[in-house]
Amino acid sequence: MGRFKEFVGECRRVLRVTKKPDAFEFKTIVKVSGLGILVIGLIGFILTIGKELLF
Repeated sequence: MGRFKEFVGECRRVLRVTKKPDAFEFKTIVKVSGLGILVIGLIGFILTIGKELLF
């Protein structure tokens, strides 16, 4: 039971510290995440094409 109380206390602390992102920060996060997804997809596509051409 002590670990549960400690966990709840940590959750409360985190919720007090966090804040809602403003519009500019949210748009930046969306752009960076989208760019990361595109880069990972492009790498996978290139590897798949390379595998098909070599084997």
